[in-house]
Formats: sequence, structure tokens, C-alpha cells
Amino acid sequence: MINVAILGFGVVGCGVAEVLKINSDSIAQRAGQEIKVKWILDIRDFPDSPYSDLLTKNAEDVFNDRSVDIVVETIGGAKVAAEFTRRALMSGKSVVTSNKELVASQGPELLQLAKDNGVSYLFEASVGGGIPIIRPLNQCLAANEIDGITGILNGTTNYIFTKMRREGKSFEAALKGAQQNGYAEQNPTADVEGHDTCRKIAILSSIAYNEFVDSDSIYTEGITKITTEDMKYAEAMNGVIKLIAVSKRINGRIFARVSPAVISKEHPLANVEDVFNAIVVKGNAIGDAMFYGRGAGKMPTASAVVADIIDIAKHPGSSMMSVWVRKDKNNIIDIEDSLAKFLVRVQVADISEAKGKIASVFNQETEFIELGSKTNELAFITPFAAEKELNGSINRIKEMNSITAISNIIRIEEE
Repeated sequence: MINVAILGFGVVGCGVAEVLKINSDSIAQRAGQEIKVKWILDIRDFPDSPYSDLLTKNAEDVFNDRSVDIVVETIGGAKVAAEFTRRALMSGKSVVTSNKELVASQGPELLQLAKDNGVSYLFEASVGGGIPIIRPLNQCLAANEIDGITGILNGTTNYIFTKMRREGKSFEAALKGAQQNGYAEQNPTADVEGHDTCRKIAILSSIAYNEFVDSDSIYTEGITKITTEDMKYAEAMNGVIKLIAVSKRINGRIFARVSPAVISKEHPLANVEDVFNAIVVKGNAIGDAMFYGRGAGKMPTASAVVADIIDIAKHPGSSMMSVWVRKDKNNIIDIEDSLAKFLVRVQVADISEAKGKIASVFNQETEFIELGSKTNELAFITPFAAEKELNGSINRIKEMNSITAISNIIRIEEE
């Protein structure tokens, strides 16, 4: 029998207990033995919970119990969760988590600690909810050199964009709807400012390249400045706007970015709508492989956590991940040195005059986009160039008399 302790009885922790209970027979068959929840640690009271006899507020009940084999950390954050994770690993207990913040910031140290103590530290649920992506990267695609990852990794922002595009809702109205439906927290900062997506692409990059990619080194831009007007211009380009996470290996260095981007309707991510996530992995042997499903939610995330528990139960002492190497931060390509193409919306005093001046700045024919209803606004697509160069050109445009304002600047993702 495998005994499990759950730390944190919130949405995911409760889901883990439920999955282990309702699927206990099939889980035991797959794991080769029964898996039982012995402790649930939380500082709150749950008098009506069917698991009330397992609840404790004393962490020592868990850490002093030698019969506990696996600790499930669903506390969240990177303070108490980090302390408890270290204690569990050092006491010879494997740890399974959905905590993307902790994995993204302290992954190398925790993986090393697990290795040193002959136990496992697994986190399939930290990226993509119930979508299997970490295990395939580690195992199924292990024969490949991973050249890049592109994905929609946040269901909240994808839902908001879907409502804005389909129903013409403002960002604020779409966010309110997401909160009312339980897709967004009352404080949605981590989602709408891109921090959640940033942590996820940092984890995926670290696995793909076997090198720690610090989330603090990843350029991150949220969705709060995107409007329905931006979406109309994207539509005129036969495209849609998504919050896109990109990671690439370029000449031995790594580039990663999180930002809203226009993608063609032919792009494999274009039809990913509502709260769904999708991840495209490019391998040198397999080509493109796409993973799709619900990226969050109680039961999908709990499903991924329990899958890690089963893996450890089936392969005790061998369900280990490679320890990510910490390299110099210079191995991360700066956003200004990366190549990009922008969609730029401008307010103008005179459209014809503005077109001529904009084209002169880029020294080549520029593709312009106009909406019939707009007499004082147009958009244009920049050439493909280093972001530093493009930003310099856009700053020159800002100073022109015929340009009254820059409405927005949005990247165009073509791959």
C-alpha cells in the first residue's frame, strides 16, 4: 500500500482526494497496489468534509509519519510550499505538485534534493492542467532535440479573448464574465499580466533543453491593452489575437517570450478557444506534435497529480527527472535582440501623408491595413527585424506631425 499526504485542501487538493477515492480500483490496478490518502494538512476547518477524519493542522503529523510515501503539495506559492517540499524530500518522501510558481523558481534545487535522497519530485500538473505534456517531453520525445515550443498556456486569457472576438465584449466585461464563471480569480493579475503563462513556458523550456530557464529572464507582456479594435485589424489580416508563449533554441542559446500576438487563422493554435490550452512542440525527428485539452480546473489538474502518484508507485526510486543545469543568464537571448514583426495601429491627421512617411521610415513598401469605418486611423505591418531596430523606427514615427498617436503595437507570430 502507498500512503499519501495532501498538503493544502483547496480546489486541487480536494480534487486529488476525490480522484483517488472514486477511481480507487482502477488506480490500484494501474499502480500495482492500493493508494490511500492518510493525511490532509490545512489550517482551515472542514467540518462537513467526507475526509474530516484525515484532516490535521499539525504538519508534524505528516513529516513524522514514516508510513507516508508520497506528499502532494497543493498549497501554492513559493514560501511555505518550498519549506514543506524540502522537508518531505529530505525525509525520503517523494513529492508531487501542481505548484508552477515553486517549480519555475526553485526547480533545479528541488530536483537535485530529490535525486540526493533517492526520491521523486514530479509536477505534471504544473503546466497544462490535465494535458499530458511534461511526461511526453521527458519520455516520449526523449529521442528528439527540441527546437521550439509554442503554446496557449492560460485558459483564463484565452476565454477572455474568445469573448472579445466572438461577442465584441470589452476586456473589462470579458474579464468580469470569466470571474463570474469561476475561470478567473478575483485578483486576476497572474493570469492577465502573463505571469502564469511565463512560469509555464519556463518549466517547459527547462525540460526541453535540460537547462534551467529562469522565468525572471523571460520577457512577459499581458493582455490588458488589447481591445476589440485590435481584433478587427487582426481579422482584416485573416488572423486572430492570442496570448502566445514562445520558446526556441537558436544557435545554442535560448529565446523565450510571452505576449499577445496575431497568428494566422491557418496556425494550429488559431482555433483553440475558450478555456482550452494547446502546446506545439517542434522536435528535429518528429517535427511538430500538438497537445490539446483543458488547461485548468479541479478534476483535470487532479488527474495529472494522480498520474504522477501512480508513476511513482509503479516505479519506486526510478521516477526521476533530470536535474536542470543552471547556466549564465547570458545564454538567454534578450528581447531587443530577437527578430520580430509588429502590427502597429496609429492615429493620423491625414492618411495619405501618414502612409508616405511611414513607408519612408522602413525604406521599403509597407503593408497597410485600413478599416472602412476609420477615417483617422490605420495600421501597418513592419518588416521582420530585430526588436531594437523596430522600436527605434516606431519612435521616429511617433515624432511625425502626421501621426497623432500610437494606439497599439502587437507582435505577429508566423511559425
